[in-house]
Amino acid sequence: MTLRLGVVLPTYNERKNLRSMVDRLDKALAGITWEVIVVDDNSPDGTADEARALAQEDPRVHVIQRIGRRGLSSAAIEGMCATAAPVVAVMDADHQHDPALLPQMLAAIESGDYDLAYGSRFAEGASTEEWGRPDRVKASNFANRIANKVTGVELTDPMSGYFMLRSATLRADAHRLSGVGFKILLDILATVEEPLRIKELPMNFAARAEGESKLDRTVVFEFLIGLYDKWLGRIIPTRFALFGTVGALGVFVQLGALWVMLHLVFGERFVYGNWDESTTFNVANTVAALVAMTFNFVLNNELTYADKRLRGFGPLLRGWAQFAVTCSLGLLTNVGSAAVLKTMGFHDVIAVVVGIVLGSVWNFALSNKFVWGKY
Repeated sequence: MTLRLGVVLPTYNERKNLRSMVDRLDKALAGITWEVIVVDDNSPDGTADEARALAQEDPRVHVIQRIGRRGLSSAAIEGMCATAAPVVAVMDADHQHDPALLPQMLAAIESGDYDLAYGSRFAEGASTEEWGRPDRVKASNFANRIANKVTGVELTDPMSGYFMLRSATLRADAHRLSGVGFKILLDILATVEEPLRIKELPMNFAARAEGESKLDRTVVFEFLIGLYDKWLGRIIPTRFALFGTVGALGVFVQLGALWVMLHLVFGERFVYGNWDESTTFNVANTVAALVAMTFNFVLNNELTYADKRLRGFGPLLRGWAQFAVTCSLGLLTNVGSAAVLKTMGFHDVIAVVVGIVLGSVWNFALSNKFVWGKY
């Protein structure tokens, strides 16, 4: 029989949920030829191994284990591009999305009347009671209002993670998708040039079966950077913009730390006692610079490189040391280029600004490669 549907399950620490989800897919898609692509971000709980064990038992199960990269949206894109089925669906592996909706979605797509079908948590007839998170419901409603303005498409739940479309439609624009953040449907709706005919299906959004939610404190931030990427990402690369923003915040952190050191830690007893004023300032500024550098490292690790986040004392300590070396080299680039421009007759402000930009680019390039890169 001809393959009709590919189901993509992006996973991270979903080992306990995987087998039961495949069983539910088998029941829901009875009479339909299907395959499931598990795209796992190298879960430490052995999700990829469990998926491979399932693949030994059921040839409809396929596994993509990603090494050195993370992110729900990018995992979904890789999975959708990997299937040979003419229609592809994306859903969570944690049982919050009911597989029973898949046949209705597939019927809508195969009818030719719709280009995309999705499960809505907020359409008439839908329910989020089983979810048990009224705080998340409010946050999702707010995000949906913003998302509708970005996409120009009025949907009850454009932030849904449960949808289906033709594989050819996805592949045609896959190279233009940002893959940033955690809401791939929003990315697709904001990227495709031709308006999509959309079928909305109400769903009962359930609580996850096993494990903990992956939506950590960076989710709101990832949503915002996803919007930025759609608006300005082609002008200034998103990760560089984040890196630069963190660096700008670090300037204020250094100034604040310097004030604390000079006025609260050292005070007059050092200026007029053991150390002269120049020595006091230099020591205080060095400490302040280390504080700012540590602040920048932590914030970049948590936000800018959330998909490559360093974990554990050893990796964090090595990453901090590498970041320190990177910043010192960037400082030399900054000061050196400004000095050269000054000797060439450029105005002081221009020389300094160019130095800052070149130093930032250098820091970003080295950090991207040696701190949060694979090697």
